[in-house]
Amino acid sequence: MRKLSIEELSRIDALTYRQYAHRDVVMVLDNVRSALNVGSVFRTADAFGIERLYLCGITATPPHREINKTALGAQQSVAWEYFADTDTCLQHLKQKGFRIVVVEQTDQKILLHEFIPQPQTQYAFVFGNEATGVSDSAIHLADLALEIPQFGTKHSFNIAVTTGIVMWHYFLHKRQFFSTQVQQTP
Repeated sequence: MRKLSIEELSRIDALTYRQYAHRDVVMVLDNVRSALNVGSVFRTADAFGIERLYLCGITATPPHREINKTALGAQQSVAWEYFADTDTCLQHLKQKGFRIVVVEQTDQKILLHEFIPQPQTQYAFVFGNEATGVSDSAIHLADLALEIPQFGTKHSFNIAVTTGIVMWHYFLHKRQFFSTQVQQTP
């Protein structure tokens, strides 16, 4: 076994990425404090081909030294948009037909492993502040809430870890749906 070189990975360039980005899923950052976390989310968004990242409230925006440090160029491939407040962003996304999914511990949550994305549905996943989570007003605008089961003493994952877990789950199920459709095609 050997590690592959950058050349062997054959990654696409930023322009090609934007042509093939998944138009049915976006991510919303609700007042994320750490620009380093924002940069990490850009990398996660790039890895999964997310069409757009919405940065809201106090969330740092490119160009920013700490975003650049962890994004490693992903802020060039992933389209992003800034909203002064999360509620306006979520109302905008609802008008565009997105289902709003907050990733938060609520009294009406669905555990992540029980969530199956529906075909032909656009999803906007909302991730919250490192200390206070998703804002109450964003929760009230949500169509559903997802919670990642945890078994330790802490109450939450870091937002950068959370985005990776949720997006992996989403695309794992989307891939299963697409492979099922391909198998059913005569």
